[in-house]
Amino acid sequence: MSSPREVRKRRRVRRWQRYVLNPPMKLAVRLGLVPGHVLIETRGCRTGKRRTNVVGMHVEGSTGWVGAEQGRHAGYVRNLQADAEVRVCVSARWRRATAHVVEDDDPQTRLDTFGRRSHAAAVRRFGTELTTIRLDFPSAV
Repeated sequence: MSSPREVRKRRRVRRWQRYVLNPPMKLAVRLGLVPGHVLIETRGCRTGKRRTNVVGMHVEGSTGWVGAEQGRHAGYVRNLQADAEVRVCVSARWRRATAHVVEDDDPQTRLDTFGRRSHAAAVRRFGTELTTIRLDFPSAV
């Protein structure tokens, strides 16, 4: 259960990201200008509408790793739990993937494998409940 302090922090971070940070970031990521960040498109678990979010991702072969700052409180995490089939915009190209919340992974250690210290520091600073998400991309045929 989240403490009242964590809830307030999560609300402040969510407002900052939604209204200030994400709008220009979505455009920059869509154009392929921000390395290490992707757009993840999920279907709304209640509405069925497509939802697009900016996330930091590390790719290892046909697997992508995301450290979700707000864990299961993040809307996109709830959406991908309801429907694991997602689309990911990597380097200005959309790819299909299957997303999974990884329960038995240490998200702090996983962030360190990304090799981007500033990204890991920001996620740790603004996150309240770090959770690891694994994205499996189908093999190229």
